[in-house]
Amino acid sequence: MYKFADQKQDKETVFTIKTQDVKFGVGALRELWSDARSLGMNRIALFLDSNIKASTPITLILESFQSTGLEVDIYDAVVCEPNSSSCMAAADFVKQGKYDGIVSIGGGSVMDTAKAANLLSCHGGEILDYVNAPIGLAKKVPGPLLPHIACSTTSGTGAETTGIVVLDIEEVGLKSGISSPYLKPDRAIVDPETTLTLPSGVIASTGFDVLTHAVESYVARPYTSSDRPLNPSLRIGYQGATPYNDIGALAAIRIGGKYLLRAVQDEQDEEARYQLMFAATLAGLAFNSAGVHIPHAMSYSVATLKHEYTAHGYEDLPPMAPHGISVVLNAPAAFRFTGPTNPERHLEVAQAMGIDTRDAKLEDAGMIVADCFIDLIKKTGLPNGLGGLGYSEQDIPALAEGGFAQQRPLSMSPCAVSEEDLKNLYKDALQYW
Repeated sequence: MYKFADQKQDKETVFTIKTQDVKFGVGALRELWSDARSLGMNRIALFLDSNIKASTPITLILESFQSTGLEVDIYDAVVCEPNSSSCMAAADFVKQGKYDGIVSIGGGSVMDTAKAANLLSCHGGEILDYVNAPIGLAKKVPGPLLPHIACSTTSGTGAETTGIVVLDIEEVGLKSGISSPYLKPDRAIVDPETTLTLPSGVIASTGFDVLTHAVESYVARPYTSSDRPLNPSLRIGYQGATPYNDIGALAAIRIGGKYLLRAVQDEQDEEARYQLMFAATLAGLAFNSAGVHIPHAMSYSVATLKHEYTAHGYEDLPPMAPHGISVVLNAPAAFRFTGPTNPERHLEVAQAMGIDTRDAKLEDAGMIVADCFIDLIKKTGLPNGLGGLGYSEQDIPALAEGGFAQQRPLSMSPCAVSEEDLKNLYKDALQYW
């Protein structure tokens, strides 16, 4: 897969590894006050999910902040699946508070809101200024932000390790993202203890996000397929698959394949939840530079165009398709499509998920991976394809139009993807059994 390129071909021969401080383990959140102090924080904007504001872990964190002389103001008006309005409101909160540091504790929505607020409060502008092209202007983040410690409480998004914000762009009716190394939190704290009270439906959604992150990263086009930049400073953030990213992605696939179903079916299985949290961190580190592609690109219009479905574990929220569900329901169709491009890698994915592939044929690789996902989707009680979210063939043109606008992730696909291809993929994803 990775070959030494002929320099005369002007193809990429270099990949980068962007390091980050990551603290992982039971009890890691109890040391948060020390991490804040080490980054020079004195006055902190604390972003929280309102559902955990009164929990024992948060109470203990606040007490430790107070006892060590740290000033804290709480922002808990975070929207699940954030949008441009909610992020602008969060930015106003940070601007007015004159803080010298940000701490976010929650799932991907909380951490992404904190990243967006940090960006807009430091450098101004509107959301669309920074959103990826062609939806936004793709303006580069001009410089450093306030120090940010991101603390994940769900085993899924990996947002604590990435320089990416995903949000609904209300102005255009689509979901898209902002990407910059400056958005990556200065420190990630991952405490598996926070997942022990999560409903099984939330574990299913976030856990599938882990698996799709890892699989998409592993089967992404190789970094050597990119053109070599004229200037090293122009090297793109999403590089494609690299030998470094492969290590974390494949490990996350193995862990997810072994523990996802256990974590969903038995809420008392602490080992499964611990392992799934570690897989989320590994997958986040992998896709932060390798990138994701078709399932995630397809998910943005899935999550945006209909709000009829209420997922298990999300009953207290308005109807919506949680991120992990809106992604994984596209995965079987997508991997059937990408399988012929690099079948060896797809078989390695299936093997990592626990399938005996010794007698498998290369031409069946994509179908085998798809069947792995379909089996897990069934066993975890997720909908039977996009039809279970309320979509029908009449919605396919709009879904494909929105999906095709996501050129940044689509560019990491191992094979070219046209809008017509997306129409076929959405049709394939309507129903799986």
